[in-house]
Amino acid sequence: MSTDGFTTCLWFDGQAEEAADHYLSIFKNSRLGRIGRYTEAGPGPAGSVMAVEFELNGQRFVGLNGGPQYTFNPAISFQISCADQAEVDHYWDRLADGGTPVACGWVTDRFGVSWQVVPAELIDLVSDPDPEKAQRTTAAMLKMVKLDIAALRRAHAGD
Repeated sequence: MSTDGFTTCLWFDGQAEEAADHYLSIFKNSRLGRIGRYTEAGPGPAGSVMAVEFELNGQRFVGLNGGPQYTFNPAISFQISCADQAEVDHYWDRLADGGTPVACGWVTDRFGVSWQVVPAELIDLVSDPDPEKAQRTTAAMLKMVKLDIAALRRAHAGD
């Protein structure tokens, strides 16, 4: 097995390069890799983008223009662990632009990819050994669309 980790392949219907450019504009530590194009052999139009490599915060991706046969669904999502509310707001606002806010920190972007934009401390708050604190925090989270760290902390504290 390779020691280089994994590369996530995202299947698009002609939007791979546009999606890569969009994600590169959102994630600070990102870079564009190679772009492969279809040849006369097809199946896409000769010269059009077949695949584009890109990296977001150290995670490698390939966007493949595979056609309309497959689409994204929320069974697979990417979780962004955010240090503070400013990060939550940044990622949420950019990914929700043209997309669909869902619930509990989930958002589906304009390409149909599901993301979870969550504060890094969320797991600690909802798994607190004090069951009342954990329950209050979970109940507050379940009422939210975009997560609000201050409101989660208040719920945890019982305020």
